[in-house]
Amino acid sequence: MLAYATLGTKDLPKAAAFYDEVLGVLGARRFMEEPDYFIAWGNSETGAGLGITYPFDKQAASVGNGTMVALQGDSRAQVDAVHAKALELGGTDEGAPGQRWPGFYAAYFRDLDGNKLNCCYMGE
Repeated sequence: MLAYATLGTKDLPKAAAFYDEVLGVLGARRFMEEPDYFIAWGNSETGAGLGITYPFDKQAASVGNGTMVALQGDSRAQVDAVHAKALELGGTDEGAPGQRWPGFYAAYFRDLDGNKLNCCYMGE
């Protein structure tokens, strides 16, 4: 159902370096880019993706209260690795990796702009 999600940034090059590494843990790569405006990553050009952009209205990027983007991991180990990579790159912890309820393992973090993300594995 999800086509893509977009998050605002105040520093596109800095955000791009962060997401190149964090999303690289999930096997994602850049697939669409307008260097002075936005970058999008995905595992394929036809699947769901994540974009980082300067706001279209030229106002300051801000974090939505209650807004979160969830990234799909393929194992608990991959969820752990994404969370660790985000923190290593300067992201902040919003909830250590762990089982939240049966069949849902997740870790929460904020990127360099304060956007909240989660990496989760649904299975077991």
